[in-house]
Amino acid sequence: MRLLHVLAAASLVPATLFAQETPTERESARDVVHQLDSLEHSLNLPALVARLTGPNAARDQVAARAKQLMTTELLAMGDDITRHPEIGFQEKRSVQILTDYLRKHDFTVKIGTPGLPTAFVARYNKNSGAPNLGVIVEYDALRGTKGAFHGDQHSTQGPIGIAAAVAMAEYLARTHTPGSVVVFGTPGEEMMPPDAKTVMFDSHVFDGMDILVRSHSSMVTSRPAAGFGTCCMNIDGVKYTFSGAPAHELTAWNGRNALTAAIHLFNDIDGLRSNLRPEARIQGIITEGGAAPNVVPDRAVADFYIRYPDEVYLAQETAMIDDAARAAALGTGTKVKIDHYGKARDGISIGSLSEVGFAYMKKYGATGVQPEPGKPQGYEETGSVSMAIPGMGFSAKTSNAPNHTYEMLADATSPVGHQGFVVDAQAMAALLFDFATHPEYRAIVKREFATIHGLHARYIEDLKKTYTVPVVGAP
Repeated sequence: MRLLHVLAAASLVPATLFAQETPTERESARDVVHQLDSLEHSLNLPALVARLTGPNAARDQVAARAKQLMTTELLAMGDDITRHPEIGFQEKRSVQILTDYLRKHDFTVKIGTPGLPTAFVARYNKNSGAPNLGVIVEYDALRGTKGAFHGDQHSTQGPIGIAAAVAMAEYLARTHTPGSVVVFGTPGEEMMPPDAKTVMFDSHVFDGMDILVRSHSSMVTSRPAAGFGTCCMNIDGVKYTFSGAPAHELTAWNGRNALTAAIHLFNDIDGLRSNLRPEARIQGIITEGGAAPNVVPDRAVADFYIRYPDEVYLAQETAMIDDAARAAALGTGTKVKIDHYGKARDGISIGSLSEVGFAYMKKYGATGVQPEPGKPQGYEETGSVSMAIPGMGFSAKTSNAPNHTYEMLADATSPVGHQGFVVDAQAMAALLFDFATHPEYRAIVKREFATIHGLHARYIEDLKKTYTVPVVGAP
């Protein structure tokens, strides 16, 4: 579900210009942004990156093992899944392929988590306590008008994560280094909200993890700035079901047209746009609109993703759309049911992981490198998990085309895709190595995460003071 990053200014510019996505956020929460900036400076990230990514034969061996697994076996697996796409929560074949491979490499696999039959959890059989290293993998395809297709390259996210997990697990066992590796299969990412990871988090599937990592396709090699955010803005998933009365279309006055009400909703939203902040995004489709041209539709359903960079103004935006739906029903003599069926909220990105991971992507040959950090975003796109557990999403360039396109699908089995996939696997394995073998690094990650997490409540309160609702007087 990745959108192309909105990029900030050059990397030599102070981090305050990167923190948060909109000018309103940066100005309204100025003190919080200043503290984020001070935190990142205090960590001396350039020195940390140089120290960790310098010569280390053991780390390079782990990264090389991940590359070997990719080039000899797992790229082919990704290509196979690419050619056999399955939409979210129907990924039975993909799950079987991924979990069979994990079992072959000494993982015990449990398929299914509460409410999610195509989720899985795979634990290495020679795990030896903390730190607990978690790897998130996805495998669902996009829903397309021509059928399911891997236009977001989730098909190779599983092989990438598995390569890093196997390489790291083997190293820990071989050297008797403390640590445990767990692979989490997370279905239906494109079916959000709510995202399957949120459901799994609420079911305590991720409990005990010290770090979580994942990868995702991209047109560029990038990393986020530290702070709060999501890849694709905060989302409210809302379904509007209009109920009318049927009649023959030749005597339509005997009925009430639910489809007309749904169309009015879309028109009313267009009329609202001048009163919405420019960063607002409202995306909707009509999923039901009648059964026959000569029968007045007595039921119509519109499904919307309502988005905004922060959750405070999103609440106002969603309330305005809800009122527009009520107005559409009132104006057409119909009734409307409003179902807030899911949401995605801010997560946390931390520089001590993203900067090190970014350095490794460059070290292992990533192309299309964006030297400056992008906006802050949680590593698993929904926020819920990344707000609770430190982590990072790897995004080396894997396509010359935008996400959710047939061209990105084609690149999944091409050299540009394969190169980026191998880079992600190597970089992921290297970061996990550092996290597992350097206690002082884990302490830095923990400190940064706790500090940013602690600032979030103040950030929300600051925004509430800014997003005031205009007072409308009586006529």
